[in-house]
Amino acid sequence: MERAIVGREKEKSDLKKHISSERSEFVAIYGRRRVGKTFLVKELLEGGFTFRMTGKENVRLADQLLNFSYAMYDFFNDDQVPKSWTEAFRMLSKNIEKQGEGTKIIFIDELPWFDTPKSCFLGALEHFWNDWAYYRNDIKLIVCGSATSWMLKKLINARGGLHNRVTHKMLVSPFCLEETEQYFQSKGFHYERPEILDCYMAVGGVAYYLSLFDKDKSVAENINDLCFTRGGELNDEFNKLYDSLFKRAENHIAVINALSSSRKGMTRLEIISKTKLSNNGNLSTLLKELETCEFIRSYKPFGKGKKDKMFQLTDQFSLFYLHFMKTGGNYGKNYWIQMIGKPEYIAWSGYAFETVCLHHIEQIVSALGIIGSYYSPCSWTYRPSDTVMNDDNADDDLKRGGQIDMLIDRKDKTVSVCEMKYSDEEYEITKAYANHVEQRLRTFRKVTNTKKSFSIVYVTPFGLNNNMYARKTNKQVIADDLFKRL
Repeated sequence: MERAIVGREKEKSDLKKHISSERSEFVAIYGRRRVGKTFLVKELLEGGFTFRMTGKENVRLADQLLNFSYAMYDFFNDDQVPKSWTEAFRMLSKNIEKQGEGTKIIFIDELPWFDTPKSCFLGALEHFWNDWAYYRNDIKLIVCGSATSWMLKKLINARGGLHNRVTHKMLVSPFCLEETEQYFQSKGFHYERPEILDCYMAVGGVAYYLSLFDKDKSVAENINDLCFTRGGELNDEFNKLYDSLFKRAENHIAVINALSSSRKGMTRLEIISKTKLSNNGNLSTLLKELETCEFIRSYKPFGKGKKDKMFQLTDQFSLFYLHFMKTGGNYGKNYWIQMIGKPEYIAWSGYAFETVCLHHIEQIVSALGIIGSYYSPCSWTYRPSDTVMNDDNADDDLKRGGQIDMLIDRKDKTVSVCEMKYSDEEYEITKAYANHVEQRLRTFRKVTNTKKSFSIVYVTPFGLNNNMYARKTNKQVIADDLFKRL
């Protein structure tokens, strides 16, 4: 059954395990639009489906039932058109009962689209599973959907008849750098890692976006064509992406817009102040949905509690869109190629590279040799109060304030202080910057009162220029480390 699939080793292993189990399984697969959910299931299980159908977007109940009947004819030569979903699932169970022994794989793709108004689809699905499939040991029901808010609320976290009925949930994430490199190699591209890193900084590891690249063009040329030309394939992707995932996506987009303006992230109250959204359970659900889909991450700043939790934008394409594509208009020929090296590009590339590092924190801690002995990465920010600023006797370091973008708090009484610096050549630590880092660390120690040791780590694509300041650095992590398979 299995065909060649780039990466997805864990997902493939998990699906195979569920398919070969000795009980009936109800597997819910979710993830952002065009990340490769359907491709994974079809390529892994093609030829092994007992029944498969795909929902149609924005059509009436009658059209969905007709769509179901076509699938029934293809798999069972049954040309009846059901009058309801209860009848449809009854037809499906009776046709499956006529099959011989062996595993029965049912794949329903774009499941949320079947749940049209007054269709009673969920009730029929609930009865199909609870009253029939659950009591067998050979049914493997795999459902898939991009509408994450629906998948989470109506299925995975359902409170009604489907409560706790999903036996396994699977989030399909964008490719990591190593899988992105594998993908390009499998398609005959000859991109080197610096170019792949530039690609990842802009569009992330979303399989569909990568599939649009032309191997006869450079990464910069492809980005220019896809994002900054009239009719480019990704011109209107941003709004479609959020609309496909979330109900009332305008609120999700408002939060993403707000977070894009703050490199270290925002607290809940700062988000509310920026977006004017209400401070209630709906906002909690919204933030949870964005985090579940890996558009944002939450973390507690060093030495802070739960009430100080920060939310940070970590989606590469959203960050790229809001920095360069949102305004639209006339970009001019070769806009993106001409943008490279300009101040706007340099500012974005620094932020984007930090985000890539956050997506590859496991690779960073592996390079540092601290796997299993660290806590979640966090940041630290200190702004002196007016009282401190006006106190002539106050410590000079405490008057300056400071910010550290990534700290890895470790269990061995050490804090890895990560300086993430994007550069297209070896990064040179100047005397001024070395002094700046030392000042921030002094301030950090005085403000937090930590007794832990500091280990300064530079994460740069090409490493450090070997000067006296580089030689004082505890550790370097380079782009090749981020590409490693764990």
